[in-house]
Amino acid sequence: MRRPTFRSSPRLWRRGAPAALALAALTLTTAPATATPSAPGGHCARLSHLRVPGAAHQQAACLDELTTAGTVASGHTDPADWAGLTPKDLAVPSGVPGIQIDGYFPDASTTNTNHGWKHDAQFVIRMPDRWNGGLVIAGTPGNREQYANDRAIADWVLARGYAYAATDKGNTGLAFHRDGAAPGDAIAEWNDRVTQLTRAARATIAQRYHRPPTRTLVTGISNGGYLVRWQLENHPELYDGGVDWEGTLWRADGPTLLDFLPRTLRAYPVYATGGEGAARARDEMHAAGFPAESEFLWPYHHKVYWDLTQRIYREELDPGYDGAAEAGTPYCATGTPGCDTDYDYAARPDEVRRAVEKIALTGRIGKPLMTLHGTLDALLPISRDSDVYARMVREAGRGMLHRYYRIEGGTHADSLVDAFPDRLRPLAPCHRTAFTALEGWLAEGSRPPASGTVALPVDRDPVALANTCSLDAGKGAGSRS
Repeated sequence: MRRPTFRSSPRLWRRGAPAALALAALTLTTAPATATPSAPGGHCARLSHLRVPGAAHQQAACLDELTTAGTVASGHTDPADWAGLTPKDLAVPSGVPGIQIDGYFPDASTTNTNHGWKHDAQFVIRMPDRWNGGLVIAGTPGNREQYANDRAIADWVLARGYAYAATDKGNTGLAFHRDGAAPGDAIAEWNDRVTQLTRAARATIAQRYHRPPTRTLVTGISNGGYLVRWQLENHPELYDGGVDWEGTLWRADGPTLLDFLPRTLRAYPVYATGGEGAARARDEMHAAGFPAESEFLWPYHHKVYWDLTQRIYREELDPGYDGAAEAGTPYCATGTPGCDTDYDYAARPDEVRRAVEKIALTGRIGKPLMTLHGTLDALLPISRDSDVYARMVREAGRGMLHRYYRIEGGTHADSLVDAFPDRLRPLAPCHRTAFTALEGWLAEGSRPPASGTVALPVDRDPVALANTCSLDAGKGAGSRS
């Protein structure tokens, strides 16, 4: 068995610090799009007849409130799962009654303890009484569970009349790499679980409303954004379009986080110590992809993200690097045997690239995709991620299906805006503006704003920043969407 025994708490990782590759909402001034009454019978009609195809277990509830304005109190979400993903001034909509189904698909792994089930492949499906005919599938960020997008995404789309579904991706927590029989299997399962959920959710919705959804959109943050890209490349028949919020880039020939994070782990301690080597180390950080003017974010990311992220994803894709150890040695000094600081992806055996190839992206999207990424992302630097992916889409001949917005002053974790309100802006409102633009693109053929860099707003009021965004290049604030 390739996974040695190692005990740590995935829930502590979710609760104590924002999950790696995960971090990540607008005042509602637009009514739900063409909202119509639910199926005959009124509130929660057909509750006892709903069956999620393929589910090994499910439980349905009739709720007066499907958004976090009600589900926190009713116990139908887990605030720890979405902690740290949104700014404090993000508006919370309410007034969305309907049906929620929680459950799980058959799976052998047991890292997800929600509901006391100790069973992975858990999902949530929410169906509002007033339905606009659409379905939103959300890819879960980082190594979190099925409720991780409830504040950042679910609240807003439910208030607009969409049905909503999300999955834990089949494995959770910082030891997710224990799942699967071979390197890369755990991440590959993420893609399969989103496909499975999409098909099941579409069928369940047809049961409730007596017709299938007229539009299915997929969206997600970080690892969730990666899932959006992969789905639109590999299963475009299931979706009408998607919004990718700083998705993780995987490609066998790089760049990936296995390329730039070891350089970062070597350079940052020298930079932080100061002295005659600090300037050279800062230049090395910039060369690794982290932009000038992001230096104020480096101490936090060194403490929370870089080391752990490198180790757990390297363990998933290249477990043989550190021998019998699991996920290396935290904060080891360069020169230490098996230290991830010294990891050299290019020098590793071909089997490592084959593991990455299992999960690799190609850029060959088959449906419209909106991508947004912060220029001050200090976990997945924009020059090593979405800049590259946008080029891949163009080179694959799919540029006409893509819009790419570089959000000036945005970083990977929207919650960091609260700590640095004079330097950062959240991406949540830009995600919502992009989502609205995608709706217009699909429904009316209205072309979204051209790809480009969205300037940092002149209006630095925190509430305005958390709730407004214009995607027109050169404009940082605009009408609420």
